[in-house]
Amino acid sequence: MLERMTNADAPEPRPRRRAPAGAAVLREDVTEAIRTAAFEELAAVGYARMSIEGIARRAGVGKTAVYRRWRSKLHVVLDVVSALAVQGLPAPDTGSLETDLRLLYEVSSRALRHPVASQILPDLQAEAARNPEIAEAVQKALREGQDGVAKGIVTAAQQRGEIAAGVDHGLALDLISGPLYWRSVVIRSPKLPKGYLEGLSRATAAALKAL
Repeated sequence: MLERMTNADAPEPRPRRRAPAGAAVLREDVTEAIRTAAFEELAAVGYARMSIEGIARRAGVGKTAVYRRWRSKLHVVLDVVSALAVQGLPAPDTGSLETDLRLLYEVSSRALRHPVASQILPDLQAEAARNPEIAEAVQKALREGQDGVAKGIVTAAQQRGEIAAGVDHGLALDLISGPLYWRSVVIRSPKLPKGYLEGLSRATAAALKAL
């Protein structure tokens, strides 16, 4: 966990050095502390009840430090959701479409079923139905989070001759990502059946080869 800051944005004083003119320099460690706090606050209380005050308190900074970076809690959440799009998923290249998918599913399953993610995603989906800006950010995050990885898997399989050239990458992404997201986030199955990921990998590989 990022170390909490107690004096938000002010640089450490240095004798005989003048602060830079113009806009204040925003410390990256403070920014990251606020992002982490926003993520935790969203998981703890949900979007409707979260506040700039709560985020600032959890981060150990003043409200001004948050407002220097984001105009409102909506913009904090949009930033956090967008950041999720570029984190953590592997780009497997095991030499086999089915085993590439199996590795992706193993990592994705752990991420989607993490207690924090399992609280945040349904809440954001509910808010997305009411707020077009959140809807756009959530859609972008979910798409971008796996789109590059899925394209990499499909491209590698095409190069190996496992699937046909010219496959619709959008349809391929739906086939790759849809079933696991449905089970883990939409219906929130408490536990995946034994052999589920292996069977899903095999079935998805067969579906992609049939396109």
